[in-house]
This record gives sequence, C-alpha cells and structure tokens, in this order.
Amino acid sequence: MELKDEIIIDAPMDRVYAALMNPEVLQQCIPGCEELIKHSDTQFEAKVVLKVGPVKARFGGNVELDNSGAPSHIALSGQGNGGAAGAAKGGADVTLTEEDGKTTLVYDVKVDITGKLAQLGSRLIVSTAKKLAGKFFKKFAEIMETEDA
Repeated sequence: MELKDEIIIDAPMDRVYAALMNPEVLQQCIPGCEELIKHSDTQFEAKVVLKVGPVKARFGGNVELDNSGAPSHIALSGQGNGGAAGAAKGGADVTLTEEDGKTTLVYDVKVDITGKLAQLGSRLIVSTAKKLAGKFFKKFAEIMETEDA
C-alpha cells in the first residue's frame, strides 16, 4: 500500500519539526495510541489499538528515524505486530518546506501488510489508512495552532 498527501500547518518549520520529534505530541495525534516511548533521538516504540473493518487488534511496534536531513526531511522505517490480526512493515518520507511562516508537510508512506488485515482487501485498507492519516494531521494542526495562542 502506498499513501501520499500534503498538509499546510500554520507554524514555522522548526516548530513543526520539533513537534514531530516530541513523543507527547505524537501520542496525542496517533489514533488509538496507548503508549509511545522514545528510546533515543532515532528510536520509538508504540502500542496502538486499531479497528480495520471487522478486525480490531492491539499492535506493538518499533520505529527508526533517519533525521540526518533535518529539519526539512525525515525518513522513518518500522514494523508492528498485531498478533493474529497481522503485521505491518514499511517506511515513510516526510518533507517540510516553509513559506510565509507556514509549513507544508508532504508525506509518502509505503507499507506491506500481512495476516487477517491483508485479507480485508486493499480498498478497505487504503480508505482506513487515509482516515487515520486525516485524524492524525487534523489533531497535529490543532495542537500546533493551540501552541501559537
């Protein structure tokens, strides 16, 4: 599965980048996130509960960041396991550009899904992924705007 989109955030790039590296902010934004632990500047561990169609599962996973292109580019890779529901493995490229005090965030995500989730069909998986991404970025934008106030 591949998912690409962009969002404009009413905040300067350095603040957007800092928020993307902040586990407290991310935990608030990730739908179903029960726990997000920062092990280092480049390693995170998450526990997330998700429902995709009829399948509900608790996923545990790890994410590795490559922020050598920071603050304008972040690459991440990770994998998660939801037991009988299946597993996911993939990565994302996030690019930030700033203009007039606003930041455009562009993301390109590629994920391979196995198990029961993979059997649900790509249309349901893609629509659910788009909905989850939409919730994440709506909440992220709200937090960034609140911090400005």
